[in-house]
Amino acid sequence: MPVFQYTATDQNGAPSQGNFEAPSEEQAREQLAQYGLTVTQLQPVGSDADEPKQRVSRDKKKKKGLLDLQIGGGPNNEDISIFTRQMSTLVQAGLPLLRSLEVMIKQQEKKPKFKAMLEAISEKVSSGGNLSDGLAMYPKTFDNLYVNMVKAGEAGGVLELVLDRLAMFQEKSIRTIKKVKSAMIYPAVIMFVAVAIVTLLMMVVVPQFQAIFAQMLRGAPLPGPTQIIIDISELFSGQPILVLGGMAGTVVGVILFKKTKYGAKTFDWLGLNLPAVKDVVSKSNVSRITRTFGTLLSSGVPILQALQITRDTLTNGYFVQAMSNVHDSVRDGEAMAVQMDREKVFPTMVTSMVEIGEETGELPDMLTRIADNYDEDVDNAVSGLTSLIEPIMIVFLALVVGFIVIALFLPIVGIIESIGQ
Repeated sequence: MPVFQYTATDQNGAPSQGNFEAPSEEQAREQLAQYGLTVTQLQPVGSDADEPKQRVSRDKKKKKGLLDLQIGGGPNNEDISIFTRQMSTLVQAGLPLLRSLEVMIKQQEKKPKFKAMLEAISEKVSSGGNLSDGLAMYPKTFDNLYVNMVKAGEAGGVLELVLDRLAMFQEKSIRTIKKVKSAMIYPAVIMFVAVAIVTLLMMVVVPQFQAIFAQMLRGAPLPGPTQIIIDISELFSGQPILVLGGMAGTVVGVILFKKTKYGAKTFDWLGLNLPAVKDVVSKSNVSRITRTFGTLLSSGVPILQALQITRDTLTNGYFVQAMSNVHDSVRDGEAMAVQMDREKVFPTMVTSMVEIGEETGELPDMLTRIADNYDEDVDNAVSGLTSLIEPIMIVFLALVVGFIVIALFLPIVGIIESIGQ
C-alpha cells in the first residue's frame, strides 16, 4: 500500500507532519481530514514493500518507524485498552505527558513493536507535536475515534478525562466481544462433534454395513434411504479430497460473496430480519452507536464530526445509511431525533430519549444511559440466542444420526423378514 508524507495544520493552526499509509492520495486526504488536519502538502514516498530498503540508512530508532510496525501485527485491542487505562492513571496523577510515555515505553519490553511505536509517538511529542499527532501516524492501531477524542481532550485541557472515557469505552467493548465469543463456544463444539460423528459413520461404519448387505442380499435392490447413505459414504471414502474441497469451497464462496456489495447487503438484511439473530444485531448496533456518539460528544468533539466518526465504526450497511441520513439532517439544521424517528433501525424508545436529551441539553449523558441499558439487553439477547441454538443443534445431530441408523437397519429388517418366511 502506498505511503504518503504529509504536512498539515490542525484545527488550532498548529503544524503537523508525518507519514501516512493509504490506498490512494485522495483517500489519504480524506482520512487526514477526518482527523481534523488541513493538508498543505502531500507526496508519495514509496510503499510498504519499499520500506525495508529505505530504512537501511536510518538510525536505530527511525528503523522502528510507522510502516515497520504496521506490518506483521502490532498491539491488539487489549494492549491498547491497557495502555489507555494506564496513561489515564499517570496523567491524572499529575505526571507530565512525556514522562508518562516514558513509563509506558519501559513496560513494553515483551512487545518490541508496540514499544517502538510508543517511542516514535514520544519523539513526536518531544519535538513539539501533540499526542494526537503521534497517534495519527498509526491509523491501524489508533483509529479515527481514538485520535479525535484525544485531540478534543487536548484542545479542552481535559486529556486525562478523555483517556479515562476512552479506557472505559474500550473495556466495555472488549467485555461484550468476549461474552459473545464465550457464548458461541458450546454451539461450535456441538457442530464440530456433529461433523466428526457423521464423517466417522460415513467412512468407517457404513462401508462395513455395505459389505454385509452385498454378501447377504446378493444384488437385491436396497431401500431408498439406505442407497442414499451408501452413495454418500462412497463419495466420502472414494474421493475425500473432493468432499473436503467442496466444504472449503463453500466456506470460501460464502466469504467472497459477503465481500461483494450485493452479498454484504444480503447478510446485513438477514442480520436484521432473522428471528433469532435480529435482536442481537439490532441492539448491539444501537449500543455501539449511542456509546460511541455519547463518548465523543462528552469529550468535546463537534456533533457533525462525532456523527461521521460514529458512522465509520459501524459494519451493518443499514445502520451506516441511517447514520449518514442523520448526519445530513443535522447538518441542514434539523434535530437529530427527528431524523432518527424516520429511520426504521432505531427503536422508538431510543429516539424518544435522544429527543429528551436534546431538549434538556444533556444528550451525552442520555446517550450513555441508552448504551448502558442496551449493553444489558445485548447480554440477554446473546444468552437467549445461545439457549435457542443449543437444543436446535442437538436435535439436528439426533436427526442426522437417527436417519443414518434407520437407513442402515432397513435392509436388516428385510433380511430378517425373508428368513422368517
